[in-house]
Amino acid sequence: MGIRDLVADIDSVIFDVLGDSARIEGRAEPVLGMFSAPWKQPQIGRLNTGLREPHFVVRVADSDGLSKGLLVTIDLPDLDGGGDYDLLQLEPSGDGLVSLILRKRA
Repeated sequence: MGIRDLVADIDSVIFDVLGDSARIEGRAEPVLGMFSAPWKQPQIGRLNTGLREPHFVVRVADSDGLSKGLLVTIDLPDLDGGGDYDLLQLEPSGDGLVSLILRKRA
């Protein structure tokens, strides 16, 4: 068993226990991942700095066939950032995970 296999096993446990659920356009089943919506911008003194877009981190296998413009619905309460998003781009991290960069759908 290689290191990627071990990491995949660990990811599977973490995503199953701690993951957020999302529905992605064209997928029959929900996808588990880690959602982050930095609504509160970091502040440096009185200067607001918007550093990141909302993103949903998924396993590489769950990112197959995804493309810009798909609807991603995060299954969380509105106050936690849940709702409908457009997929802007995919950013693979090289460790078996892919960040889906999102924009809140109007």
